[in-house]
Amino acid sequence: MKAERFYGAIEIRGINPYVRVEAETAKRLKAGWRKPIPVLVRINGQPKQAWRICLMPRGDGSFYLYLHSSVRKASATRAGDRVMVELSFDESYRAGSGYAVPAWLRAALRRNRRARDAWEALIPSRKKEILRYFAALKSPEARARNLRRAMEVLSGSEARFMARTWKGGK
Repeated sequence: MKAERFYGAIEIRGINPYVRVEAETAKRLKAGWRKPIPVLVRINGQPKQAWRICLMPRGDGSFYLYLHSSVRKASATRAGDRVMVELSFDESYRAGSGYAVPAWLRAALRRNRRARDAWEALIPSRKKEILRYFAALKSPEARARNLRRAMEVLSGSEARFMARTWKGGK
């Protein structure tokens, strides 16, 4: 599939860097798509292997292209930079997180009904974000610390976890 190329500025929403993708560009990627659009992205021609990500709807027909740190690092870019964006629809995308729920998280959720119910109520992209984060943890200490935080926020405590404030398990 042919890639869409355009120039845009990296902006910040909260703490998240993004490039706005106009509605017309999104329509050329996948006409009539209203939910997150799975795409392959390169910024200024980097990384060599296009990064998989989903464009997130803004509500007005346009989309947010949130830029993962790996993409920003490969392209040596940061907020405020004007960049060349290359997008193509990810034909290989299949719904689901792509990450298995680790046994240690499954066990903790089985022991805590409130956290399990909150986990089941999370939108798929939020679950995917958490599972991707957990998959990247290196040490048993980091895993234990982050599991404890996840269970606290999923159980309804108001706290910060993964760069956002959680309230009532959301």
